[in-house]
Amino acid sequence: MKHPPLVETHLVGPETVESVLRVAECPAMEPHRIAHVGVADASDPYAMVRTDLPGGYFLACFGGEGRILLDGRWQRCRAGQACLAPAHVLHAFHAVPGRRWQFAWVRYDEGAGLGPLGAASAPVLAGFHSAAFRCAVEGLIAEQSGSASPAALHHWLELVQGYVARFAQPWHVEDRLTRLWEAVAAEPGHPWTLTELARRAHCSGEHLRRLCRRQLGRSPMQHVTHLRIRHGADLLTETDHKLEVIADLVGYANPFVFSNTFKRWTGWRPSDYRAKQRRPGKKNAGPDTKG
Repeated sequence: MKHPPLVETHLVGPETVESVLRVAECPAMEPHRIAHVGVADASDPYAMVRTDLPGGYFLACFGGEGRILLDGRWQRCRAGQACLAPAHVLHAFHAVPGRRWQFAWVRYDEGAGLGPLGAASAPVLAGFHSAAFRCAVEGLIAEQSGSASPAALHHWLELVQGYVARFAQPWHVEDRLTRLWEAVAAEPGHPWTLTELARRAHCSGEHLRRLCRRQLGRSPMQHVTHLRIRHGADLLTETDHKLEVIADLVGYANPFVFSNTFKRWTGWRPSDYRAKQRRPGKKNAGPDTKG
């Protein structure tokens, strides 16, 4: 399957229908740091690539199928799934030729709080009650285009925010998994294996795999990589350590492997990521997508 190049892209084809509500039209969204919400019935060609998303982006699919770039690879996004992309990550998605794709979204401004997953360094894909979220977004849009009652707008916004918060802070994450990932995050340089992760979670490797797929949208070892990249991003921003030192601290004996993995997951080479994070007040350029 052909995917769009990973450069800044906003392509809406003639057969795509979108309903969008922006903060300029609905100032009630401003306290929530929401830039816009919308509902789309998309058809190829439809593609969106954001190389350095200033704020978080939440997308919930309620029909059809599209493709989203997650964890360095393109994955299917189907009805009953949602994706949360935190700020300052490579975020890309597109419609599939011959298939329609229906989804609703919320785009946040920089600084909006999205809970612990909102602070992550990669998007997350997992199961979600997308149809209900769609109704909340459509209700908000309809109210603003109708009587625009402040009280009604408040309630619709609370519903929209409540669904996003439910996804960002899932109630169903088990205590044993919370403790497991806290341990991995505390020691990202440890040589973690699926066997050790399963032992610490007091379950079989296959059961741990199922739990992670359902709750995090990735395998246990992919989530280890996610936590390592997240910690590596913090070290690039907060320290002057050389790449070799950072790679070792997050579990990579070979700095080139770490660099390639970091680029694949975030869209940025470590050196470029460090430079952009230390450039206050200057608009960031897109990442080099040629290698």
